[in-house]
Amino acid sequence: MKKLFMLLSILVCVANAAISKNTFTTSKTSLSGKITDKTSGEPLIGVSIYLPDLKTGAISDADGTYKIENLPTAKVLVQLSLIGYKLIAENIDLATTTSKDFVMEESVNELNEIVVTGLSKAAQKNRTPTPITTISQTQLLQTSATNIIDALATQPGVSQVTTGSGISKPVIRGLGYNRVVTVIDGIRQEGQQWGDEHGIEVDEFSVNKVEILKGPASLSYGSDAMAGVINMLSAPTLPEGKIIGNLLANYQTNNGLIGYSGNFAGNQKGFIWDVRYSNKIAHSFQNKFDGFVFNSGYKENNIGGIIGLNKSWGYSHLHFSAYNLTPGIVEGERDSATGQFLKPIAFNDSTEDAAIATDQDFNSYTPSTPFQKIHHYKAVLNNSFILGNGSLKTTIGFQQNQRQEYADILAPNDYGLFFLLNTINYDAKYIFPEKNNFNLSFGVNGMQQTSQNKGTEFLIPEYSLFDIGVFAVAKKTINKLDISGGVRYDSRNEKAKDLFLNPDGEQVESTDSLTFHQFTAFNTNFTGVSGSIGATYQFTEKIFTKVNISRGFRAPNIAEISANGVHEGTINYIIGVPTLKADNSMQFDFALGLNSHHITAEVDLFSNSITNFVFLSKLQSVAGGDSITDGFSTFKYSSGDASLMGGEISIDIHPHPLDWLHFENSFSLVQSIQKNQPDSTKYLPFTPAPKFSSEIRANAKKISKCIQNGYINIEADNYFMQNKYYAAFGTETGTPHYTLFNLGVGADFVCKKRTCFSLYINVNNITDVAYQSHLSRLKYGAVNNVTGRTGVYNMGRNISFKLIVPLDFKK
Repeated sequence: MKKLFMLLSILVCVANAAISKNTFTTSKTSLSGKITDKTSGEPLIGVSIYLPDLKTGAISDADGTYKIENLPTAKVLVQLSLIGYKLIAENIDLATTTSKDFVMEESVNELNEIVVTGLSKAAQKNRTPTPITTISQTQLLQTSATNIIDALATQPGVSQVTTGSGISKPVIRGLGYNRVVTVIDGIRQEGQQWGDEHGIEVDEFSVNKVEILKGPASLSYGSDAMAGVINMLSAPTLPEGKIIGNLLANYQTNNGLIGYSGNFAGNQKGFIWDVRYSNKIAHSFQNKFDGFVFNSGYKENNIGGIIGLNKSWGYSHLHFSAYNLTPGIVEGERDSATGQFLKPIAFNDSTEDAAIATDQDFNSYTPSTPFQKIHHYKAVLNNSFILGNGSLKTTIGFQQNQRQEYADILAPNDYGLFFLLNTINYDAKYIFPEKNNFNLSFGVNGMQQTSQNKGTEFLIPEYSLFDIGVFAVAKKTINKLDISGGVRYDSRNEKAKDLFLNPDGEQVESTDSLTFHQFTAFNTNFTGVSGSIGATYQFTEKIFTKVNISRGFRAPNIAEISANGVHEGTINYIIGVPTLKADNSMQFDFALGLNSHHITAEVDLFSNSITNFVFLSKLQSVAGGDSITDGFSTFKYSSGDASLMGGEISIDIHPHPLDWLHFENSFSLVQSIQKNQPDSTKYLPFTPAPKFSSEIRANAKKISKCIQNGYINIEADNYFMQNKYYAAFGTETGTPHYTLFNLGVGADFVCKKRTCFSLYINVNNITDVAYQSHLSRLKYGAVNNVTGRTGVYNMGRNISFKLIVPLDFKK
């Protein structure tokens, strides 16, 4: 903690020195004007005018006018957006400009959006050297998914490790787990991400926009951001005087998913709020080969929101949430005679047996034993203070993650594993005033963690963690050229406690000849230097290119260096290695993009070299079969040097004048190898198969007086054969190719010139293909002796109905 206080003191001193050279101001000003259509000259209603760095904005009125009050006299980035029009992003000095008119041009697609991930200040996506993908609220609503990561996995270069329909972990360009940082409400989500079946604790209905940074982002986020960052953003604060609400309902046929959500938001004289409650339940999913998959249902609910102030001096926003998830654990055990799924049953207090699962079990919305209970509580305070033409941004957050596993049918209400994780996140950075198109910022961030074992089973030791990183980021714009880069130093300390067990497996303090030393105490430090340098160049208004070189750093997580026990959720015995070293990566990225009237296209290529790459592999016994510990297959962490190469190609053909018609195609590929290894250990585990997606989409801004913003699309997702896998000792097996066809249709229904409701209908896996994703953990379940098939297959045909009703309480 002394290091933290020292670095924060340095930050404050330097910021004060910078402030002393600049006029501290709380002077108020405003920005107003009119927005019109370039072709017709008619005023545009409903245009969003947003200042992302100040988190405030307005909506244009019926006559196209807008006004934003209570603004600082500083330089800001202003963003204008409207469906069907080209986005406008312009820097404005509010000290000299209080009136600004805009003319918007129709556009069928928009590549150059405003992004904030990994940046000190918001910027245009095409002018940031790192590869970033954005998913808008409209795209999220038009996508059928069982959780938020499932929705993001439709993007090129993004995949998911799944454990049924309720648990998904993000994978970016072949890397996942603790190599991907998920940011929500301005802080990294901390929920024991090292576990195979530990998903992301977030309410998908609360997410307004997602930015996915592909590639090392250690510069801004420290250890663990080696593969990239998934930044989930809440809805922008409303214009002053606005009060609205939304009601959402979702039903899916395959697993009977019932979801609903409602929010109430407003802005009164700079006091802003947005409160939401969501609930989701699902029974067992089904597919053509397995029928209903026993115990694959789940329950989820969340209450959360934001309250705060938007003033001329900046803003202060408090985010809060209480998330709860109860997923069943699919074991996949089957009756040897019929091949049907078995469920554990208790005859009395001491006798356990199994019986064939019934239709009532499959259609139950209450998970059976074994199951998990996850509670994630969070409070985050985000602040931004305008200091002259500079600003100071601070974030402090607290998270508590409670993860319980119930696996004993004889005591179904008693948990075995219980991890209690408390995390304090902190972030402070000062952004210097822009001078001659040069931006500079520096800061410090990190976290303090403590994890306790509250259960009767033990997989990892109780531990504490403290990490801190200091960084500096700079950007220079020279006409069409943008050059940016930075450097960072990280230090992480992980300290674990001893654990002794008696012959009954109970925790004891004293040691004797009968006790078992489950965990050995340790105190380990990891340090690393990371950074990046890159550039973008705008050849023309339509063509751009990017190049970036970045170095990433990742300290081993607690499981990798200390695990020693059975994890019910994975049905494996896991062994950590305390001598593992930190991962270090060097990645090169190149991109070339085109955004014309007829074609929108982008090519993103990367090459990533990682030293000390840590992964989990199965052990072999002396006799040649699986190594068995306490009746479970044994897995142990190991490391090696790895190389990953690949990229994404996307092209959208929208020939003028048929701008409403889109033929969209994308291809993503990752090739990952472990250097200097024989064939069986050459390829890295959990490498996604190559994927080619093709979609035909028709959009209609106005179908009739009552139906607007309609669309219909049909797509084909082709997953290639994955025959490059970690084969040693049966750790992985190959996956055949398969193709999934999907259909979507939707529109806004208008009455009295306002949207009464929106309806979206999706059909996923139209032909009901039976398939196993290469990244599905259920693929390695028990063998069906009747059919000879191994494991559980993914979800079959699923039809989703989504209804959104907007409410406007005050105009």
